[in-house]
Amino acid sequence: MIQETEKENKMKEQLAKIRAEALAAFAGAQDSAQLDALRVQYLGKKGELTAVLKMMGKLSPEERPQMGQLANDVRAALERALEERGRELEAAALERRLKEEAVDVTIPGKAVSLGHKHPMSIALDEIKEIFIGMGFDVLDGPEIELASYNFDRLNADEGHPSRDWSDTFYFDKDSRVMLRSQTSPMQVRAMETRSLPIRIIAPGRVYRKDEVDATHSPMFHQVEGMVIDRNVTMADLKGTLNLLVESLYGKGTQTRFRPHHFPFTEPSCEMDVQCHKCGGKGCPTCKGEGWIELLGAGMIHPRVLEMSGIDPNEWSGWAFGMGLERTAMRRFKISDLRLIFENDMRFLSQF
Repeated sequence: MIQETEKENKMKEQLAKIRAEALAAFAGAQDSAQLDALRVQYLGKKGELTAVLKMMGKLSPEERPQMGQLANDVRAALERALEERGRELEAAALERRLKEEAVDVTIPGKAVSLGHKHPMSIALDEIKEIFIGMGFDVLDGPEIELASYNFDRLNADEGHPSRDWSDTFYFDKDSRVMLRSQTSPMQVRAMETRSLPIRIIAPGRVYRKDEVDATHSPMFHQVEGMVIDRNVTMADLKGTLNLLVESLYGKGTQTRFRPHHFPFTEPSCEMDVQCHKCGGKGCPTCKGEGWIELLGAGMIHPRVLEMSGIDPNEWSGWAFGMGLERTAMRRFKISDLRLIFENDMRFLSQF
């Protein structure tokens, strides 16, 4: 009986000590993280109070109720102190935050900077507006394309240089699935799905293994255009393109047409515009030539029409493909194509 009383007294002393130490520790906690660590230390599953309670099994049945009540009183006191200190710390943190984040309502407000169109979007919207005004439809198509649409149906046979792995991004070893190198496949898709006559433009991203310089990029944008109708001639093509250029760059803009070769057009040509940087004198932007190539064009090859089920004896057409970046460069007098993609706000804010 004497031993049991000693155990009881020892537990009372431990409980009193835990209560005094815990209350002092809670009162001295400086933040919620420190307070939570103290909660675990004293009231957690492996805490000091829990360790004392596990000793109750060694007491006699007569002593347990009294010690249990005392232990519950200590726990309740600690939980109340913990809750009160938590509220105090929360209120102090809020007060501190209100002081730190105080807003001086007398300070003039900051101007809100609104976004605006990218120069590429401005140029594309202008091109769309010009062609829609001439009765053209605007088409969109897949950037991951079949080589049959990108090359075969456009009369570019297996040996054509543009089909080489050094020039084109392929997905498979058989060179059948690729990132489109031009938006010309949309011309084939239009011939497959639309009734004649056809007047369409097809803008979009294209991909080629070009080295980055002032006028080239491995990812760029094209706008393809196509007309198929009866009695369409090269004169219609030149008239349309000159109207496009003058609408974009102003009346009297200088252009030149040069003979060229494309497998999907016959005859073929390239159209240049006078360099906006040097006015035709020669500079790094135009590589000293005084002219910048804007687009390739020509009369649609009869074989291309035949592969899409169109009789070349009854119908004829023309097509062109222009680089949107070069159009924007000429439109806004941008000297380096890389500026368009670098997202430098000092450059973009000018537009």
